[in-house]
Amino acid sequence: MILIVDDKQENLLSLQSLLTLHSYAVDTATGGEEALKKVLKNNYALVILDVQMPGMDGFEVAETISGHSKMRDVPIIFLSAVNLDKKFITRGYNSGAIDYITKPVDPDVFLLKVNTLYKLYDQKRQLNQMQTSLRSEIEFRRHAQQESYEKAMELRFVLESIPQIAFTTRPNGTVEYHNSQWMDYSSYTERFPETHPDDPDLEPEMKRIVNGDKAVELEVRIKKLTGTDFRYHLLRIVPVTENKSIIKWVGTFTDIEEQKQVQRKKDEFLSVASHELKTPLTSIKGYVQLLERSIDAKSQSHMFIDRALTQVTKLDRLIVDLLDISRIENGKMLLNKEPFSFGEMLSSTIEMARQTYPNYQFHQDGAAAVEVNGDVIRLEQVLVNFLSNAVKYSPNVREIHVISRMLPGNRLLLQVKDSGIGIAEVDQKLIFEKFYRTDESTRNFQGLGLGLYICADILSRHQCEYGVESNEGSGSVFYFIIPFTKTL
Repeated sequence: MILIVDDKQENLLSLQSLLTLHSYAVDTATGGEEALKKVLKNNYALVILDVQMPGMDGFEVAETISGHSKMRDVPIIFLSAVNLDKKFITRGYNSGAIDYITKPVDPDVFLLKVNTLYKLYDQKRQLNQMQTSLRSEIEFRRHAQQESYEKAMELRFVLESIPQIAFTTRPNGTVEYHNSQWMDYSSYTERFPETHPDDPDLEPEMKRIVNGDKAVELEVRIKKLTGTDFRYHLLRIVPVTENKSIIKWVGTFTDIEEQKQVQRKKDEFLSVASHELKTPLTSIKGYVQLLERSIDAKSQSHMFIDRALTQVTKLDRLIVDLLDISRIENGKMLLNKEPFSFGEMLSSTIEMARQTYPNYQFHQDGAAAVEVNGDVIRLEQVLVNFLSNAVKYSPNVREIHVISRMLPGNRLLLQVKDSGIGIAEVDQKLIFEKFYRTDESTRNFQGLGLGLYICADILSRHQCEYGVESNEGSGSVFYFIIPFTKTL
C-alpha cells in the first residue's frame, strides 16, 4: 500500500485517482502528525510526501519515518512546487528520500518512478524474508547438528561402557564406530570378526540384513585374536530411524557360550534319560497288553488294566517328544522324503483319530488328492498332534473339522478347526515355541509344551507355512500350507 501525505485535498484526490486507476492500494494523510500515526499502525511500500505543509513539514516527517525501524527501508518520494532550490533538494535526500519530484507532476514520469520504487521495495522485502528464512534454517541445522552430535556421543559412551562387543554402521552396513572390545576379535576397524567355518560370514550377512528394515538376532561363533577357541555369541542388530528413514544400525555381540553349554548338557540329559526310559516302558507296555488279553473283558480288573495302559501310552508319547527334541537340537532328526499321496495319508489319519476318540465327530471337508514329496510319517505326526490338541482343548463341543483347499502355485492348505477354549492373542505368537504353554493349558491340561515345537520344525523342513488363528473362548484353527508336485 502507498501513503500520500499532502495538506491540500485536491492534490490528494488527484494522486489517489491516478494511482488507484493503475491498481495501487492507496492511503492518505493531510498532515505530518496524521501520517506518523498511520505509519505506526500500517505497513506501507512507498510514502509520497509534500514538502511544504503546516506544522510538521515533509522534511521533518521523512526524518522521523527514516529513524523508525519499521519504516527504515520504505522509499520516500518528495513532491514540491515551491522548494526547488538545490539546498532543499539536498536536504530532501539527506532526510531519507529516494527521489525529489517537482510540481506540476508529469503523470507518466510519476507512475514510472512509483512503479520502479514499488518493485524495488517488494524485491527487497522478499530478499529480507529469504534472509530471515535462511538464518532460521541455518540455526535449525546448527541446533540439529549439535543435538545429533550429542546423541552420537551419548550412544558411544553407552556402547563403550558395556561388556559386549558393540558397534554402529552406516545405513549401507559399513562400520563407522566400534568400542574397544571389538579390537580383541578383529584386526581391522571396518572388518567384522572372523566366524567359525560352519557359521555365516558376517560381511555378506550384514549386507543382507541392511537390505531389510527389521532388527535381527543371529547366533555365531567367533574367537579372540589371541585365542584358538570359538565361542558362541548372540549378534543383535537394530536399526535407528529418523523421519521414517534408517540413519544407522547398532549392533552388539554377547557371549552366550556358557548358556549354550548348559543347553547342550540339558539336551544330552534329555536324550540319555529318554532312551533309558524308553526301554523299560516298552517292556511295561508289552506286559500290560499281554495281561489285558488274558483277563475277561467284563471284569473290573480289565477296566483297571485299560486305564493303566492309557497312562502308559501318554508316558510313551512324552518320551517320544523328548527324543524328538533331542534329535532336533542335535541336528539328528532325519527326514525320509519320498513322493506319497497326501489325501490317502490324511484320510487314514482322520480314521485313526475317529477310532482313538470315538466320542468326537471328525468332519473332512475339501479335496486333498495331491502328491507331496515329503516324510509321510513325520507329516502324519503333525496331523495327529493337531487333531489330538483339537480334542484335548475342546472338552464341551466335540466336533472337529479338517478342511483342505487348493491354492495357486501348487500349494495345499490344510486346516484343523475346533470350537474349544481358544487361544489368547498374546499367546498365539509364542504357541510354537519350545516348552511354551498358555496359562489356561498349564492350569487345566497335561503336557510339556513340546508337540507344536516339534511340528513347527517338521513343517519348516518341508518348506511349509504354518500358524494359528483363534479367538479366546470360541475355538482355534491350526493350519499349514504345503507345496505339492502334482494332482492325483
